[in-house]
Amino acid sequence: MTDTLHATGRATEPAAAPVTVAGIRAAISPVLAELAATARLREGTRDYPFEQVRALADARVVLTGVPAEDGGAGGTLRDLAEVVIDLARADSNVAQALRSSFLTANQVTVRPDLPHRERSLERLRRGGLFAGTGNERTGGASGSVSTTIRRDGAGYVLNGTKYYSTGGLYADWFGGTAVDEDDQVVHFTIPTGREGVDVLDDFDAVGQRLTASGSTRLTDVRVTDDELVRTDRAKLRNPWLGSFSQLYLASIQAGIAAAALDDAIWFGREKARPIKHSTADRSIDDPYVRHVVGQISARAHAARSSVVLAAETLGQVRHTPDAEVRTAGATAAITVAQAQYVAVESAFKAAELLFDVGGGSATNREYAFDRHWRNARTVANHNPRDWKVAVVGAYHLAGEEPPISGLF
Repeated sequence: MTDTLHATGRATEPAAAPVTVAGIRAAISPVLAELAATARLREGTRDYPFEQVRALADARVVLTGVPAEDGGAGGTLRDLAEVVIDLARADSNVAQALRSSFLTANQVTVRPDLPHRERSLERLRRGGLFAGTGNERTGGASGSVSTTIRRDGAGYVLNGTKYYSTGGLYADWFGGTAVDEDDQVVHFTIPTGREGVDVLDDFDAVGQRLTASGSTRLTDVRVTDDELVRTDRAKLRNPWLGSFSQLYLASIQAGIAAAALDDAIWFGREKARPIKHSTADRSIDDPYVRHVVGQISARAHAARSSVVLAAETLGQVRHTPDAEVRTAGATAAITVAQAQYVAVESAFKAAELLFDVGGGSATNREYAFDRHWRNARTVANHNPRDWKVAVVGAYHLAGEEPPISGLF
């Protein structure tokens, strides 16, 4: 599909009362229940949950980890990771679609010097959602930018096409990169409803099909000076800025493993029948089925535990003295990489084992059990997990710092 789509119900009013982690959790609980109950059907019909995503935004879920003094809930990084795991457990597509919004919230949290920080905060406080990507499909080297921005009168004109615009159909704001007349990379953030911005529903991966991660086509889009940020040359306290992004992906995998467990329990209780030579009259009494569900539960538990530990480790970096922050940042990046490996492996295995709970009927399309593996596989392809553990090994064996590439 390449029809231009737009989300509905844009946020226009700020939250009336201070938000809290408990308040956010209470507000999103019925939304998550609805997402979980409809995930199978929506998977097969490509039905985007616009209303539910807007409800999550209105509950200010993205403010979970933003400090209270900035209008956020003041939650810890562990609080945030647990919310993301629960989002992914209900529907990993929605958790992935909100990733750019959570990344924006994390930037304003950890970077007091962030350009246009107060403006971004105000948009987040109003329930605004963000999408963004630097990715292009131009045949150039990875990371190369072909989108152009040129001076035109008092402003600029933007032209190009971005791919993997995760969450684009839900977003109020779109950010990306372009090259100016001096071949310098410029970052821009513009409203998705502006003339010349076309958000396309052309994402065609095997999994995460409802993440709204298609193309964003930019045709003679007018841009003003205050919507641009030149490449940031500031020296960062902790150069491993990708750790939060990777923790977020690991949290999604942990949620997928938990969702596979939910389906295994449901199918074992409600649908499965013992094999002919089983010693049990009911599947829930079959020792083989119990063993399988126990394995899935252990995988889900391992994924969640690894992510929570990594979140706590990364959260401590924010409060580390300057003299120690580089060491702490590298250690946190390694801890996140380990968690990501465990979460990916756990999600894959849990999704596979789910089919061992029942017989042939477990493969029926109506249950869409295959979505768990497909979703986990698609998320895992963001960053090869074997690269992750190779870097972990180099850190432990030779004391090598992880790469400063955005992927650690």
